[in-house]
Amino acid sequence: MNLNDTFAAVQSASRELLALSDQTINDILLAVADATLANTDYILQENRKDLERMNPDNPKYDRLKLTAERLADIAADTRKVASLPSPLGRVLKQNVLPNGLRLRRVSVPFGVIGIIYEARPNVSFDVSALCLKSGNACILKGGSDADCSNRAIVSVIHQVLERFGVNPHVVKLLPATRETTAELLHAEGYVDLIIPRGSSSLIRFVRQNASIPVIETGAGICHTYFDRYGDLKKGAPIIQNAKTRRVSVCNALDCLIIDSSRLTDLPELCMPLDPYSVTIYADPRAYEALENFYLPELLQPASPEDFGTEFLDYKMAIKTVDSIDEALEHIRRYGSKHSECIVTENAEHAERFCRDVDAACVYVNAPTSFTDGAQFGLGAEIGISTQKLHARGPMALEEITTYKWIIEGEGQIRK
Repeated sequence: MNLNDTFAAVQSASRELLALSDQTINDILLAVADATLANTDYILQENRKDLERMNPDNPKYDRLKLTAERLADIAADTRKVASLPSPLGRVLKQNVLPNGLRLRRVSVPFGVIGIIYEARPNVSFDVSALCLKSGNACILKGGSDADCSNRAIVSVIHQVLERFGVNPHVVKLLPATRETTAELLHAEGYVDLIIPRGSSSLIRFVRQNASIPVIETGAGICHTYFDRYGDLKKGAPIIQNAKTRRVSVCNALDCLIIDSSRLTDLPELCMPLDPYSVTIYADPRAYEALENFYLPELLQPASPEDFGTEFLDYKMAIKTVDSIDEALEHIRRYGSKHSECIVTENAEHAERFCRDVDAACVYVNAPTSFTDGAQFGLGAEIGISTQKLHARGPMALEEITTYKWIIEGEGQIRK
């Protein structure tokens, strides 16, 4: 399979985007939001076809599932993106040299961004909205699990683009085959950036095989450390929300770290998890503290493999430590640099945790469930970057632009 003609068409369409005003782009995004709601029944019908092929017990099932409520939220996020200031044409730095040359560093689109993702049809909406607003064309490579959903979503977007006379190649969905993934990863000269969203194995594959630049959106192995100075009334709902709000997302809690001096409070911290049937994999001290309080069928001794696991399910590990130093060491060893939390009333411990934890998002007395572009006021997100080059944390409009230098002179020449 050779997709170079397709890639060339997307690249050409990306240049056409540069001529569109921000107002036109905003009108398109608002029309996409309206069309999403108007086509709710159609999108859900196609989504059901994908759901019927997946076991409901699969952790990906919740990510794959669309509902009328979720589509309404997606439409609201699209409108939010339309309301945000354009990230393009911002003067990031300017200077006048002694010879009179005027320099400006100005924000511009990347051009063509390829997104590789799995059973997450909402990504089709989020990526297309953010890329349109930032002047980028996007190539979507979804997984076969969500192919019917993705095709329905992109068809709705294309109807809006055609109504506005915009080249539909600015949002292109590739066939859901492995061969197209390989083609996309080597689309040198056509695609400017690849962003993978999905499992750690998918991200590792993209990183190891791409011959064009990649921004990693890593797996989320998230911890909450209940410090010896933690507030029990704050800690219990923080743990519950981080673990149970949506278990299939990357910001969900995977491991509770508890100071040994607070083990008597562990049953109360875990009590809100009981109604959700959360299986707990506890180390020996935590197991002993929970043994007579938590449902026996949901309490298991922890194995070494339970630490450093992204469960994406109603499952959680518990690690007991004797100091904040041990907690920090555990996070260094098992964390994925995504989102980490400390529950404490000690300002010194909070400051040290924020300083020493190497993660894109570090929380004090708030759940990791807030790691989300919309929650951060960014409208939507393309993913959560766990790397340190170019972008880190929720990636939205500013993170999918780059810059160029504009130099204006009056005929000066270099000696």
